[in-house]
Amino acid sequence: MYKRLKATFDKMKIDYEIIFVNDNSPDHSEEIILDITRKDRRVIGISHSRNFGSQAAFRSGLEISTKNACVLLDGDLQDPPELIEKFVEKWREGYDVVYGSRVKRQAPFYMQLAYKLFYRIFDYFSYLRIPHDAGDFSLIDRCVVTAILQFQERDFFLRGVRAYVGFKQTGVDYLRPERLFGKTTNSFFKNIDWAKKGILSYSYTPLSILSFVGVLLFFMSICLAILQVALRLLVPDIAPKGTTTVLLAILFFGSINLFALAILGEYIAKIFEEVKQRPHFVRKSIIRGGESRSIQKDT
Repeated sequence: MYKRLKATFDKMKIDYEIIFVNDNSPDHSEEIILDITRKDRRVIGISHSRNFGSQAAFRSGLEISTKNACVLLDGDLQDPPELIEKFVEKWREGYDVVYGSRVKRQAPFYMQLAYKLFYRIFDYFSYLRIPHDAGDFSLIDRCVVTAILQFQERDFFLRGVRAYVGFKQTGVDYLRPERLFGKTTNSFFKNIDWAKKGILSYSYTPLSILSFVGVLLFFMSICLAILQVALRLLVPDIAPKGTTTVLLAILFFGSINLFALAILGEYIAKIFEEVKQRPHFVRKSIIRGGESRSIQKDT
């Protein structure tokens, strides 16, 4: 990754810095970063005390960045560093945010379908529109970085925040290949949780649906009650009888109540997470010039 980034920046002949965020990787990434910083003073490393997730890692790097624009890039090289050259071209044309738009990805068919479905569902539910098939890989101008860092929410959904702040944005199409090395810790259920995070962070529609369903069922209950009384009085022979009707009604309304409580629980859990005001991440050390300096010792 370092070699491809350096080759890209040298080809472009621009001033740059590379910030590697080691989010408590279980391999020997920290030692490799130490060695790279010893040879190249433009490289900086950050080590977290534990794994806080990709969104926290991006924020950690953004906070110490110093250049006029930042590029966010995952370490598995699924997003090609060479595309940065096109990002910079668009940035120089006047765009504040340039994101990579995946026209196609090399992944199992069901995952491709799930990703595409997420963006369409997000558009339907959310009051915010995010670009379809655009991940975190992007170039962000310094003014946008400053705006993004003002967001203090703990459940940080970067591509949602990036769209929320506005500014002039555009996309660059590219083919996203499979990861070149290592084994992903991602899974279908983790992606479901990721989608849920994005939708609940930028949508009140589930609550609105519950309100609508509640009102609809209330009027349906009144109508059914009137119908039941009318049938008992007018044609008692065909009126519903026995415990089956009651049991089905209880099961139906009970399942609706449980579903409603589950959605409310998700929103309450988000409130619970936000009010604790825990830090987004904890840095263990900063790596510069081949030296790892402990944050705790420096403070």
